[in-house]
Amino acid sequence: MTSLLRLHRPLMVFAAAMAVLVVVAAVGIVADPRVLTGMPIWAKPFKFAVSFTLYATTLAWMLSLLPRRSRTAERAATVVVAASVAEMVVIVGQVLRGTTSHYNTTTPLNAALWSLMGIAIMVLFAAHLLIGFVVLRARIADRPAAHAIRWGLGLTLLGMLVAAPMTQSRMAHSVGVADGGPGLPLTGWSTAGGDLRIGHFVGLHALQVLPLLALSLGRRFDEATRLRLLAVGGSAYGVLTLLLTWQALRGQPLLRPDALTVAAFAALAAGTAVAATAVIRSRRPELTLAA
Repeated sequence: MTSLLRLHRPLMVFAAAMAVLVVVAAVGIVADPRVLTGMPIWAKPFKFAVSFTLYATTLAWMLSLLPRRSRTAERAATVVVAASVAEMVVIVGQVLRGTTSHYNTTTPLNAALWSLMGIAIMVLFAAHLLIGFVVLRARIADRPAAHAIRWGLGLTLLGMLVAAPMTQSRMAHSVGVADGGPGLPLTGWSTAGGDLRIGHFVGLHALQVLPLLALSLGRRFDEATRLRLLAVGGSAYGVLTLLLTWQALRGQPLLRPDALTVAAFAALAAGTAVAATAVIRSRRPELTLAA
């Protein structure tokens, strides 16, 4: 059992603060009648607080698994916290001002705050990448856990990268329609056009999904089989992130894909199932552990 003393303190303090913000924002959604871009004004802080709570907690746990403390990784994690705090201060501050945080260049102040968020995102990306390099080189005793962590860190970077069109060229998260139109409950993902937040969301949460996949495999299979299944799962998850982004860039709502998109997702599902089945069938029976 991971010692609480080994958990990165700034990450855990930040996670606790974000958990408190989740509650505050949830109350705001109910109590504050203001609506911004078609959603309750406190919806964005709520979603970001939930995401950052999961991200910071998971990252702290991953760092605790390193065989020895890495000052480089710990300093990078502290930078992650600083960048995340800067982003959340802008998001909450703009809500208190009654305006949007993302893509808002309507006044010099709003433009400066949006630029600050952009810088914070780039800093966070670089720090996360540095942590990934440290973990990649570390010799973690539990090899399936190590592979799951590496897949998770890498795919989270992919999730950050697929958000680039939202900030670099489009200055919007919707494709084919204006931001703020009809959307899915809670997430607000567009039901009228493409939405780049979907692939971004899926990619970011690989940090939790891949370790959970490793945990679900348990010890039903030998180590080599678990490593291969994690490779199948990680590859499929990465392709899923790209397919969701591709669908959004073509202006299609998540729940209204065209025939080509359906065929692409069906091919991914079939390919993943075939690969996983092949891995399981090719395992060496004498190495298979009892469930």
